[in-house]
Amino acid sequence: MLFNSINFALFLPIVFLLYWFVANKDYKYQNILLLVASYFFYACWDYRFLFLLVFSTLLDYFTGLKMFDSKSSSGKKFWFWLSILVNLGFLGFFKYYNFFVNSFAEALSNLGMHVEVWTLNVILPVGISFYTFHGLSYVIDIYYDRIKPERNFIDYSVFVSFFPLLVAGPIERATHLLPQIQKERKFNYTTAVDGLRQILWGLFKKVVIADNCAEYANIIFNNSEQYSGSTLVMGALFFTFQIYCDFSGYSDIALGTARLFGIDLLRNFAFPYFSRDIAEFWRRWHISLSTWFRDYLYIPLGGSQGGTWMKVRNTFIIFLVSGFWHGANWTFIIWGFLNALYFIPLLLAKRNRNNIGTVAEGNVLPNFRELMSMLFTFSLTVFAWIFFRANSLSDAFSFIGGIFDSSLLSFPTVFPITIIVLVIFFIIIEWIGREHQYALQGFGLKWPKLLRYGFYYLIIVLIFAFMGKEQEFIYFQF
Repeated sequence: MLFNSINFALFLPIVFLLYWFVANKDYKYQNILLLVASYFFYACWDYRFLFLLVFSTLLDYFTGLKMFDSKSSSGKKFWFWLSILVNLGFLGFFKYYNFFVNSFAEALSNLGMHVEVWTLNVILPVGISFYTFHGLSYVIDIYYDRIKPERNFIDYSVFVSFFPLLVAGPIERATHLLPQIQKERKFNYTTAVDGLRQILWGLFKKVVIADNCAEYANIIFNNSEQYSGSTLVMGALFFTFQIYCDFSGYSDIALGTARLFGIDLLRNFAFPYFSRDIAEFWRRWHISLSTWFRDYLYIPLGGSQGGTWMKVRNTFIIFLVSGFWHGANWTFIIWGFLNALYFIPLLLAKRNRNNIGTVAEGNVLPNFRELMSMLFTFSLTVFAWIFFRANSLSDAFSFIGGIFDSSLLSFPTVFPITIIVLVIFFIIIEWIGREHQYALQGFGLKWPKLLRYGFYYLIIVLIFAFMGKEQEFIYFQF
């Protein structure tokens, strides 16, 4: 079930009404409803893979209890590694098996040996990377005595499978979400309205910006040899806005939906394209994944506390793993490698935490230095996205080669004025709202009511005007 579908438009109000008017006597009834609704939500995609979600939930629930109740360190370690290996085993089998066997066969072929390999012809279970990481963080935190296990299976199951975050995050932590699940929740009108406003902006980003940019990005990337360098640049820009508006749009809808049920999810995006360096970009892009890798991989490896070699090594590990998390393709690994190369100079110069606050905070416009820093960081990001979007490394290098051509100075042959105007409109709204949790949170609140609601209706009209065929969110494939 897609957030941008008629089915979800019917599903959400039904669950909302049952939650606040039928199950409102006790938060335990509300949790049961949320669990049933979440399993139904997931089953609408493919009920056959529901067993994987349930199995993963049961595995981590019971191993968490076994670790905590274990009388010996060896017993605790056994249950810990059982959960880690089984979770990663399922993830690796469905997501990376074909990549490894094909890479192995290709390596042997380069050595003059031809082998036949058996590959899987199975779709990737949607959300498996996200709910697996939910469970892993829970098990790791118990193992290191950071938290105690949850003994209520319903509550733990809601933590893992809460439908707004189930298939594409944010990747939650037990310390943040479980306490909210375990207490009484009262309906708050202001919070609910704020949630609806965030859902509205998320739908605008997905339906109006992402889906329409995707149309032109796909045309240009899939036929790159036919286009001029300037048009290829446009294709890279279209994908840059597509992936941001698609994924951050999903996150906005997820966070807004959760607020309708009195639950706050972790923020996942903080206007990353306004970053002044690549370190700031990674503090603002896919925040829940970046902080997950920081806490459960980077810091255990030593973080930035060791010598220069350790700092460089750990940085490359974290970015390469991040790239590999996105998919079984060398393009993602090169994308991660590029971001590591961008990051290393800042780390070595101890400038990776220079830009912590919001750019041009309290000002209408950035100063010249801020503007140049943003444009440079944005350009680096656009270049890296080419590898992320390309179907293969050869396609990526061919695309880049096509850009650096004399035709780069020509006028693009693909230049949809309407979409470009909408992207500019989007950038303006995001810039105005950059000091808030999301762009519309404080936008127009001081305007006369008629003008403010007129703006909201404009957004709704644009959504319906540019709504085409329902398109999946990009991160469903990860």
